[in-house]
Amino acid sequence: MDHRTDQPTPQPSPAQQPEPDRTPRPSQILAQPATVATCTADYDSAADVRQTMDRQNTTRRH
Repeated sequence: MDHRTDQPTPQPSPAQQPEPDRTPRPSQILAQPATVATCTADYDSAADVRQTMDRQNTTRRH
């Protein structure tokens, strides 16, 4: 029996783990122009998030 299920699976040592890819990538945020239209659309799309945050802040201020 090579594989035991009653013991944790050994994790590779740091020397065995591959180096993470640190290649710079273009930013999607910086690639788009900041126009009034895009900012308005972004603001409008986050209305539910702002409402949730307001509700959470209101309930925590006893």
